[in-house]
Amino acid sequence: MSNSQHKNIDPDRDLKLREEELILKVTKEIVVKFIEMGRVTPTSFEEVFELVYRTIVSAKSRHSR
Repeated sequence: MSNSQHKNIDPDRDLKLREEELILKVTKEIVVKFIEMGRVTPTSFEEVFELVYRTIVSAKSRHSR
């Protein structure tokens, strides 16, 4: 993306995108640790990922006030 294109992005939107990316990365790292510990199986992956994701979003919301 060129500098002129980057300047056209709404700063609030850019912040939200970066926050979402960080939430997804943290969720992934936690789920990977659960997999390594044998706590998550391929059949439970989707459910666990969603639960961890929602927990992180909820924690972020509580601490962002």
